[in-house]
Amino acid sequence: MEPPVNQADLDLMLLLELIVLTLLAVPAVMSSAYLLILTLLSAPLARPPRSSRRIQFDIVVPAHNEAVGIQSTVRSLSEMDWDKDRMRIHVVADNCTDDTAQLAADAGARVMVRHHAELRGKGYALAYAFEKCLADGWSDAIVVVDADSSVSSNLLEALAARIERGERAIQAHYGIRNPMKSWRTLLVTVAMGAFHIVRSRARDRLGLSAGIRGNGWCVTTGALREVPYHAFSLTEDLEYGVRLGLAGIRVAYADEASSNGDMVSSAAIASRQRQRWESGRFEMTRKFALPTLVSALRHFDAVQLDLALDLLVLPLSYVVMNTVALVLGGFAAGWWWSHPEALTFGWLGIYCFVALVIHVARGWQVSGTGLPGLLALTCAPFYIVWKLAIMLGEKSKEWVRTEREIQ
Repeated sequence: MEPPVNQADLDLMLLLELIVLTLLAVPAVMSSAYLLILTLLSAPLARPPRSSRRIQFDIVVPAHNEAVGIQSTVRSLSEMDWDKDRMRIHVVADNCTDDTAQLAADAGARVMVRHHAELRGKGYALAYAFEKCLADGWSDAIVVVDADSSVSSNLLEALAARIERGERAIQAHYGIRNPMKSWRTLLVTVAMGAFHIVRSRARDRLGLSAGIRGNGWCVTTGALREVPYHAFSLTEDLEYGVRLGLAGIRVAYADEASSNGDMVSSAAIASRQRQRWESGRFEMTRKFALPTLVSALRHFDAVQLDLALDLLVLPLSYVVMNTVALVLGGFAAGWWWSHPEALTFGWLGIYCFVALVIHVARGWQVSGTGLPGLLALTCAPFYIVWKLAIMLGEKSKEWVRTEREIQ
């Protein structure tokens, strides 16, 4: 016959269970509430008045062994609706071992050739180009476009219109050129709809910073001199956006213009890319979240506060896993202990999950993927497991170029 269970032990076990549920509930509630607020403010933005079209742009394309697509990118940039005397296209052939430099020159770009055995990666290529452009003193602003991208014809007009209204850094919509390539690219397109469009619209509407997404962003030369580009992490775009915010410069969002890049569909290549992105994001959270939050509270700065919150909110798949754990843990504990406090956590998790569903649904709506995107969302559980397996593997320690898939 089993000995009776001590009531004090039962009370202690219940207390520990409630502590665990509380630890699950705090990030789930904060993240889902934050994302729901941004979702509710994600209506399309009003376009600013047309610019005077006097601004001079240097367009920088960092390229490492991009022979396959560099000419297409240069042609897309050349066809933008802007006075050709007020724009220059620079391709940084960074540590290339193919004919990227020659092909870019043949397409009409100015080519900067850079070689360095140790300082490698996109951040170093951009720093090199920015230094050259600033020393030249020709441009009013510098635009960054990835080497596998095509841009909307109104990109420079959208940037110029905001610069003339006083903005010093702008991010255009960063979209995907090949969303229908696979279920994985469809899911990423929906996710980018939520991450890039929904959140950026809301932040711009609130006067906050949309952040820098790595492709299709612009900074005035004055801002670049004030905040030199020293961003060499795995997610150099996120890093520089935070550094701008700490210096009091927000990143505006150009909703009507875009720079669209290719998204890999191969599981092996996508795994390496995703692991690099998320390792870099966690690194930025460890490095900048607390200092940015402290600075925001000290200066009562809403832009910095939102940047800190953005760093603290985990990628959506992790928020979903957190919420599911809260739901299962709350209801399981409530059933086991027949205790209303535990059941409350389960219902709280349900409310959080509904908020996340609304956020994802809005991301799907603005992504333009239609029925294929909706069907791809049924693969989301497999995608989450895939991402978790990636992050449990070996961590990236340096920038590695994403391999391009031949279209």
